[in-house]
Amino acid sequence: MIQYRLFLWLGVFLLAAGAASAMPGPLEQARTTVDAVITILKDSALEKAVRREKLSSTIRARFDFTEMSQRILALNWKNASEAQRDRFVQIFSDLLERNYIGRIESYTDEKIDFLKERVQGNRAAVDTVIVTKSAEIPISYRMVQQGSEWMVYDVVIESVSFVNNYRNSYGEILKKEGFDGLLTRMTEKLAQLEQGGDSSQP
Repeated sequence: MIQYRLFLWLGVFLLAAGAASAMPGPLEQARTTVDAVITILKDSALEKAVRREKLSSTIRARFDFTEMSQRILALNWKNASEAQRDRFVQIFSDLLERNYIGRIESYTDEKIDFLKERVQGNRAAVDTVIVTKSAEIPISYRMVQQGSEWMVYDVVIESVSFVNNYRNSYGEILKKEGFDGLLTRMTEKLAQLEQGGDSSQP
């Protein structure tokens, strides 16, 4: 009976280990999200508002905006109040969506190659390249593992880090105007984007 129970528990353990090893890694999860985005973009039957809603939910499900916000704000995150942090994450995620979904919608059937994944502990980088008619654009997704999910916290395009770009631009505002001043600037920028303003600046 004891041996039977030992074999039973060993079997359960091996099944669990097999299920864990079969979970998609960071590259496959990133590919799944990108493929879903492309499928949405290619669906000509979708109205613009419905398309944007689908793009938003798909992208937000793969991005960790809290992790991204912490990295952007660095030490300023620790010095901010909980209310300020929550407000920053909320506005920043909305800004990101408004800034970049319009650019994503300009996709015209470019080829996206997934090259490799580099995993170190609970962090990973997934290297891709967008192949256009005139250029090849390298894009690396930096990801962190949360349970069975790999979440994006930074995007590096042609060696330029998304997080570093925002950290530099927001850092200057924080020095001059403080955290509340930054939140005011971000709120104003979001209102401008909602009215169809320029999205070229962070």
